[in-house]
Amino acid sequence: MAEKKYRASTGVDEFYYGVLDETGASIIVGDIERIKFLQTLNIEMPQEAVRAYGDNQTAEIAVSSGNTTVTSAFHKLPDEDKQVLFGLEKTTAGLYAYGSTDTPPYVACVFAKTYEDGSKEWVGLTKGIFMRPNINGQTKQEGVEFSSEEVTAEFMDREVAGFTEEKSAVFGRDEKGITTQRDALFMAVFGKPYPTETTTPEGA
Repeated sequence: MAEKKYRASTGVDEFYYGVLDETGASIIVGDIERIKFLQTLNIEMPQEAVRAYGDNQTAEIAVSSGNTTVTSAFHKLPDEDKQVLFGLEKTTAGLYAYGSTDTPPYVACVFAKTYEDGSKEWVGLTKGIFMRPNINGQTKQEGVEFSSEEVTAEFMDREVAGFTEEKSAVFGRDEKGITTQRDALFMAVFGKPYPTETTTPEGA
């Protein structure tokens, strides 16, 4: 029997997303996009035990699964990504705006949980929409405090190659220097290989 792993993750890294192709011709349209400087990411996948009773006792127990909710915080969410993720309209002059008719697209996402031994656990979220965040600001005081941007998304099940049932989250773990699970997960979630280069400017 293989030795079990008991190390806990100590960080998060490499957040990617892609807009799903609603025509069904491919999994995503366009390229896989990277958003740098992910700070936190929390996935809630609630379940509830539902009991059936008879003869004054429990006859059967079934599991009811709730919605998959993702809350993530970034050092800064670039305007270009806000426009895509929240379905915002942008003018030729470069202005973008929020409105009641905004329609965010379905997207798939992947990020990595990092470990001190150099290994990574890759997490793929198969189909969801992001909701626009609150807008906050505060005065500058004696010290410098950096703000962060927190966004929430709702995810649902989707067909994923290799699985018989639809899935909302897919996981894979690679030891240090290995990329087998990463590469398989990117193909399953995005239908495209892991991007070896990114066009996102440093600090964007």
